[in-house]
Amino acid sequence: MTTPQFSAMEPVLEVAGLNTLFATPEGDVRAVSDVAFAIARGETLGIVGESGSGKSQIFMSVMGLLARNGRASGSVRVTGTEILNAPVAELNRVRGARMSMIFQDPMTSLNPYLTVRRQMTEVLMTHKGLGEEAAAQASIEMLERVQIPEAGRRIGMYPHEFSGGMRQRVMIAMALLCGPELLIADEPTTALDVTVQAQILDLLMQLKRDTGMAIALITHDLGVIAGLADRVIVMYGGRIVEQAPVRDIFRRPQHPYTEGLLKSMPRLDEHGVTRLQTIGGQPPNLQNLPSGCAFRDRCAYAFDLCAAERPDLTSLGEGRARACHLPQLGEVA
Repeated sequence: MTTPQFSAMEPVLEVAGLNTLFATPEGDVRAVSDVAFAIARGETLGIVGESGSGKSQIFMSVMGLLARNGRASGSVRVTGTEILNAPVAELNRVRGARMSMIFQDPMTSLNPYLTVRRQMTEVLMTHKGLGEEAAAQASIEMLERVQIPEAGRRIGMYPHEFSGGMRQRVMIAMALLCGPELLIADEPTTALDVTVQAQILDLLMQLKRDTGMAIALITHDLGVIAGLADRVIVMYGGRIVEQAPVRDIFRRPQHPYTEGLLKSMPRLDEHGVTRLQTIGGQPPNLQNLPSGCAFRDRCAYAFDLCAAERPDLTSLGEGRARACHLPQLGEVA
């Protein structure tokens, strides 16, 4: 298969000034605060952070899939078209056709009452206007492409008849049916064993090479990020606290939170028994964020300014930025 030609600088997704709030009886919860980034064609952007950091809610906002008590403001452009808070009919023309999402748990994302054939053909019949038989044939070919054996037989099965890894492959196949320019993968290997994880991640990279699509990879697993991402965004307390090319993040993190995440990972190059370091404390309450830097109560480097003033996300050059009052950090040992 010939790899398509595309401009590495051409953005598929542009997000600017994105804010996402959820109304609760106790008051508004600010899940995403003033987030901005872009993803180019053929690029994989990794988004990392602890649970509750806001990484998934960014893309639920992008896709127009917020819960009823959620509201988003700012700008989201897909291949130049503004889609944030667009009418449902307009969003439906974009979702599936130009951008697709793989959700965390395929067992709850696939309809247990419908066969895989029904769920896949509906996508093509809706977005591409194909007849049922043509849609079924295209669906079988896509299942084969994501390496599901005996696809012609298995397409008539129900989700519960597939293993976890095969269900994830079905989800990927459904997301790719219309040839989207952007694939959003939200924890695509959660609950899979390590062998199947590697297979799924290899598959995503192969599909990216074949199609030139952009990938937004949402995960808490820095090992996945190291192997797949081109650039990384680190989220904390609903904000971007650091962004950089992937190699720079691992070699020389510039935010104490990123440094803490890296030091909590096991290292294959260390000999003997070593104790993993942890980040003390708990993530902040998004309904009642502390003054100044949201990470200051857990930061070993915090000083007076950290409590008095929230640091802005500041460019460090060479594609790097961070939100921190400290001087630049050294390399991780």
